[in-house]
Parts: sequence; C-alpha cells; structure tokens
Amino acid sequence: MIIMSVDFGDSRTGIAVCGKSEMIASPVCVISEKDFNKCIEKTAVLAKEQRVEEIVVGYPKNMNGTIGERAEKCRLFSEELSKLVDCPVKLWDERCTTVSAHNILNVTNTRGKKRKAVVDAVAAVIILESYLGYRHNNAT
Repeated sequence: MIIMSVDFGDSRTGIAVCGKSEMIASPVCVISEKDFNKCIEKTAVLAKEQRVEEIVVGYPKNMNGTIGERAEKCRLFSEELSKLVDCPVKLWDERCTTVSAHNILNVTNTRGKKRKAVVDAVAAVIILESYLGYRHNNAT
C-alpha cells in the first residue's frame, strides 16, 4: 500500500511516502505554506499525484499523553484533509520526531538553511517509519 505521512507545521509541512512494499519511507518535499487551508489543499494535491492509499498525519501529543493546542491543530488538519482525498487519513503519535530529526541531521552535519529546509521532511520519514513498524508488527 502506498502510504504518505505528514508532519504538519505552521510554516513548513514535511511529506514522506512509502511504496507498495511498505519497506522504505522516503522524503518527498516540504510544503512552505503559512495559510492553513492552502497547506491542506497542497497536501491533497500531493496525495493524488503520489496515488496514496492512506495518509498518516503526525499527532504531537504532550509527553504525558494529553492533547495540547498543537495536537488539536493537527487533528483539525487531518479532518479537513480527509474531505479532499479519497483515502483514509489517520492520526499517528509523533512525540519527539522533530527532536529525532534534529539528532539525525546533527549526525550528518546538516546545518543552517539546508537543515531548516529538510528537518520537516526528515520528521515525516520518522513518522512513517514508526507507522510502518507498527503495521508490520501487528499484521494479521
């Protein structure tokens, strides 16, 4: 199944996709868009272009499991996105993915403008890898 993950942000939104084999999550792009509705529309267009069959939106719960303002905004994003695409849109717990993305970029010595440009796509890859791991471990 082709699955797309979304790391939604107020200015930049990372997108990653895996192929039908569900083996490798690859970064697709970062959508630079501050307008909430335009970001949703651009994400929907990408989903159609990539022929995705499922979308996973990062759901940044607080470390104690509560739902904060950021998670609520991501929930709204996923609800609105689901109105524009013909596939399921799911929320996926993404606690610490941006921190992990920064750690990966530290290891690769990616700094400055380049880092800012790719960190959200790397976070989307981490979200998708986590989701794929869950799917593989819970296959029936």
